[in-house]
Amino acid sequence: MPYTSQFRCAIVVFALILILFTWPLAACRQAAREPVSITFLDPEWSHDTSVRKELMDIALQQFTYETGIRVRHLPAPESVEDQLALARQMLEKGTVDVYSIDVVWPGILKDSLLDLGPEFASEMSAEDPELISNFSIQNHLVAVPFHTNVGVLFYRADLLREYGFSAPPKTWDELEKMATRIQAGERAKGNHDFWGFLWPGAASEGLTCVALEWQFAEGGGHIIEPNGKITVNNPNTVRAWRRAAHWIGRISPPAVLSYQEWDSINAFRYTRKAAFMRSWTSDYFLSHPAHSEISNREGATRIPAGSSTGVSAMGGIGLAISRSTAHHAEAVRLVKFLVQKEKQLDEARRTSRPPGQDEMVDLPAILEAYSNAEQSVEKRRSSVVVRPSTVTGEKYEKVSQAYFRTVFSVLSGKANASAAAADLEKELIGITGFQSGPLPAKQNLRIEFLFLAETGFRPSSPELAVGSV
Repeated sequence: MPYTSQFRCAIVVFALILILFTWPLAACRQAAREPVSITFLDPEWSHDTSVRKELMDIALQQFTYETGIRVRHLPAPESVEDQLALARQMLEKGTVDVYSIDVVWPGILKDSLLDLGPEFASEMSAEDPELISNFSIQNHLVAVPFHTNVGVLFYRADLLREYGFSAPPKTWDELEKMATRIQAGERAKGNHDFWGFLWPGAASEGLTCVALEWQFAEGGGHIIEPNGKITVNNPNTVRAWRRAAHWIGRISPPAVLSYQEWDSINAFRYTRKAAFMRSWTSDYFLSHPAHSEISNREGATRIPAGSSTGVSAMGGIGLAISRSTAHHAEAVRLVKFLVQKEKQLDEARRTSRPPGQDEMVDLPAILEAYSNAEQSVEKRRSSVVVRPSTVTGEKYEKVSQAYFRTVFSVLSGKANASAAAADLEKELIGITGFQSGPLPAKQNLRIEFLFLAETGFRPSSPELAVGSV
């Protein structure tokens, strides 16, 4: 039976009424389904010129696919000082949820970051206690350890072989001799702007790291000891600074005093203008080597030793959450996802072989990637030293600035090393309120070993694993 016009009209009216009543509910449900967006400030990848810069974006895309939570991935400036300034600015504005922070920032940013200890207790139970302590302030875990970086020496393995060297240098004396010979040989071939050794010499946090390695290796201590004594003014530190100043214009270019980290990397890897380079690495970077003009022709080893010991500065990145985040649960979920993904990669790296043909010799044992590989298994023994950020807390930034400016003045020939060390001591007393004191009888550092499972060897006492020299 055909519908009458009145009936059809009634149907239309009923449909319109149904739409009007149900549309707000549908809109609410649709709004509820809109994915939450959080913001992640991540300076670790901001200036990487290789394809590795895309790896974090891939991980974040996977997180969004699995959770529906969108992540806005923000870059940052290259220098650590500018990165810290940006992080402070964002924390004040409350516009970022998750931060990737340097290992020396917790004491500086602690008042703006959440205590993650309660929510990450299970994840942290298997972590290195010393590593956790670097991200903790007054028993509050202000960041979760993510990528641990250490200072290493990169070298041109092909050039070492060409000039008759069977292994990378173990001491600074050896490095100077090798760098001098290779530099002279390459320049004789017409490569007149080739240099022996590159490192970040600009007045910045990078210089604090390399200069601490120099002075500690000579027995010069930590700048400020864990007990709060200021020890930087000593003959061993002065000797280390003078050695480095002697490199300028001889095996290191005068321009090295303007180099940030990536200036050295570009000159070493992409324009092939040096035999050695001091830089950073991590398990992540070892497993994702940058493709460059010297791929499969470079090697990595520990920082050369001085008259006292050999040591690598420890750096690293932790993941932190802003106190002002409006998306606490989602931010925690992102951090847990990234930490868990890194744990899975750690296990895969530990038991696999390294990519390509790059050499790895005597790396610090804190780097676990490829620790079972034949070329490195018997040689993973080295030590790391930490900057005095925990003992100085929120004053660390000023302490580091005073230190690297002083070292820079010595390297650039504007100050006498002995007088500069004495002036620095006075400045640090004014900044911290601490007192000066003698060097400890023994330098405390972290000595790490990779004990071979097949030998059954284990340290006979705790001092063999974490000790003094």
